[in-house]
Amino acid sequence: MEIQYAQTRPVTAELSQTLADLNLKGLKIQAIGDKGYVLRFQQTGEDIHQQILAKLNPPISSENAGNNLKVESANTDANIEVKGINVSTSGSNQVTETRFDSIGPAIGAELKTKAFYAVILVVIAIVIYIAVAFRKVSYPVSSWKYGVAAIIALTHDIFVTIGIFVILGKYFGFEVNTPFVAALLTILGYSVNDTIVVFDRVRENLHKYEGEFEEIVEKSIWETMARSINTIVTVELALTALAIFGGGVINDFVIPLLIGIFFGAYSSIFIASQLLVAWQKYDWARKKSE
Repeated sequence: MEIQYAQTRPVTAELSQTLADLNLKGLKIQAIGDKGYVLRFQQTGEDIHQQILAKLNPPISSENAGNNLKVESANTDANIEVKGINVSTSGSNQVTETRFDSIGPAIGAELKTKAFYAVILVVIAIVIYIAVAFRKVSYPVSSWKYGVAAIIALTHDIFVTIGIFVILGKYFGFEVNTPFVAALLTILGYSVNDTIVVFDRVRENLHKYEGEFEEIVEKSIWETMARSINTIVTVELALTALAIFGGGVINDFVIPLLIGIFFGAYSSIFIASQLLVAWQKYDWARKKSE
């Protein structure tokens, strides 16, 4: 819902207080332009819509025609009395609604379906890319297994982010919307980038050193550890600044990123690489038993 004030708009806290009686779930207020606000909330009924408009434009109060308006000046000899004038101040800063969009259950279901297909397409593309990029590294782990390990780590990142966001939605009013879906896709891209950095170092060290696969993986992790920590700290600091100063509306995008990127760095080091080692040991044990 987008509104414009005829004169000076009130501060955000004052507008929030005006609408407090309506108990709007997940209310987010974002300033636009010099005199406007964008209001986002979970309720979609027309009755709520009309109640908001009534709160923003309360009825004009007036005094009875018989009431007197007395104006006294600093001069004690002057005493001016005006009769029969209606006094009204509430109509001086009228609010005009410029746009109202409502997302109902049908549109919500469509958004969920498109988000699911978008994530699936990204995951398939990532598996294909990693399998092609590591096609020359077939020993001791096949190239396609690098892709599968990365996808398992990505699944961990996505499910952890969704789980934490569900808790935030229950207690703090966050909602799953288009910015949240965009954040999930961004997390996929960032996390797989961090994972590929570790895998690429493993690929290089397999050609440079001889020894057990798990030792080479451990060496690769330690060689990329400083880079991963420096990157995650820098990104998290920037996202924290956005969450604090960016306003309530952008938090639907920033908060999932804060969660997902942190766990993405964690999974790249402690999940994806360990899966490769576990898979290699399993294959070795199976071949030995045969």
